[in-house]
Amino acid sequence: MPPSSTGRLVGELENCRYRFGRGEAARVVKVLAKAGAAQYDDVPSLIRFHEALLVLRAFPPSPAVLRRSEQLLRAFWRRVQRLCKSGAEMDDFDPLEVSGIAGTTMQDALGFDLARWLVNRMPGKVEIAWNDFDDERALGAVWPRLMPLLEEDTLAEANIPWRKWLEAAQGNRSNNPAWLVERFGALQLSDDEKSRLYDSLRMPIRWRLENYRLSRTRNSRPVRRVFYHEQPLLTRKEVSLAQELSRRPPAFTRLSRARGESVMDLIREVMLVRYRELYGTTLGDPRSVVCADLGRGVSIYLWNLPPERRLPLRAYVAGLTLKNGVPINYIEAIGLFEWIEVGFNTFYTFRGGEVAWIFAQVLRCLCHLTSATCVSMYPYQLGHNNEEAIESGAFWFYRKLGFRPGRSDLLRLVQREESRIARDPKYKTSARTLRRLAEGHTFYELPGSEAGAWDRFSTRNIGLRVNRRMAAEFGGSIERFKKGAARRLRRIVGAGGTGTSEGLRGATLSTFAMIAALIPDLASWSPAEKKALLEIIRAKSGSDEMRYLHLLQAHQRLREALLRLGSKV
Repeated sequence: MPPSSTGRLVGELENCRYRFGRGEAARVVKVLAKAGAAQYDDVPSLIRFHEALLVLRAFPPSPAVLRRSEQLLRAFWRRVQRLCKSGAEMDDFDPLEVSGIAGTTMQDALGFDLARWLVNRMPGKVEIAWNDFDDERALGAVWPRLMPLLEEDTLAEANIPWRKWLEAAQGNRSNNPAWLVERFGALQLSDDEKSRLYDSLRMPIRWRLENYRLSRTRNSRPVRRVFYHEQPLLTRKEVSLAQELSRRPPAFTRLSRARGESVMDLIREVMLVRYRELYGTTLGDPRSVVCADLGRGVSIYLWNLPPERRLPLRAYVAGLTLKNGVPINYIEAIGLFEWIEVGFNTFYTFRGGEVAWIFAQVLRCLCHLTSATCVSMYPYQLGHNNEEAIESGAFWFYRKLGFRPGRSDLLRLVQREESRIARDPKYKTSARTLRRLAEGHTFYELPGSEAGAWDRFSTRNIGLRVNRRMAAEFGGSIERFKKGAARRLRRIVGAGGTGTSEGLRGATLSTFAMIAALIPDLASWSPAEKKALLEIIRAKSGSDEMRYLHLLQAHQRLREALLRLGSKV
């Protein structure tokens, strides 16, 4: 079938994706039958067909549509293979908006933890993309840790045959990175140090998806009950964030370790095939996973980081949303006291499907899990250094749900824009103005929250203050600063004995000690406040990071001190 014909056919299917109501399901079945029987001879039409199938799999109007969509997706890789063998231009499969389709090949410089997971997940299907690697200096700095006598070349020779060294060390001529990954894992270093060392190589690896379940085409999960859409989708205008957040808490189910591991595998698959790699989606703690079923086929999974991989100060929550078992977005929230910064990204394919309602459910889950009452959105979400968000008008999505800019100049600007829109409904905010509006965080405060308290806050401000203290009083020596600050903190809070000092060692103590060095009135805190501070420090490296966050919320004196240190004057 000529490209123009398949394009029209796919266009007809696309028009059916989000149309629900009486008689629509039967219409979709007919169009789906025609589209499924067609032969696609151009990549763009095939990609559009794929995306339409994913939407129908996630938002099915009937069991028949669900079954046929699943059948077509299971065999979709053969269509891709046929196009590849015909000599079609495959580069159109590479952009992150459409990457990860079964039958394609992907390439990226993955971090150590995700690379190790992928090598174990797809044995024999991963290789080093040598033709795209050009950082020989990094190899010279790192590989001698793994290969004896390599310094004989790296310190005195030019034109080093790196692949020969690797082949000799691993005992074969394979391009599989498995040996390298295994050797890095065996180094006598902390997990963080191994990751940083491996990541310094920026080694590109390539993997073939074939018909693997981790492809974007097939990484849905079976569900006990499918929600069939027989009525129009919920629009943003029908969603009240205040009303959703005031509803009773969602019922969270804590998963077993085995089920938690399965969710961690799923989120790594989901992110990998979309060329995304976030700290919390790669390194989530399977013991911490909770799930909430919110209705309309939506399930939300949330988890924290394991003790050894946590952030120094803030608590981290990551998550994933499934719609009828199909991954449709990922979640990131980083919190301190009652404040959380939220990242919410709905995948391109599903941005026409009840995004506002699902976002409201995500916030409902996050606020109840963390007890947060102040939510802020990252400027990136609004369009800062993110042209896709500018083009979609992301700022107005959040504004119309009730978010406000934290900066007074941006609040005046948005009020001016709203006045223009009120006078002229056809008026559209320019891209230039949207970029300005995206320069700062936006905030949503729940009832009882202190209005404006977190508008000027950033943990970066605390970090910079700590570094200035280190430079001024310890000559820039972090080791001297850590030791001095730890001694002061132990003396003030009475953690000198072996019983009280349990759990107050290492990085957690150092972090809080250096911050505490900036609190001038710490010595005058009450015994109860000092004891509560010790419990907070212990909880940071404890089994449940949410307990740490909730203990923070109960310590008003510490909140006032850190808010003052982290807020711009």
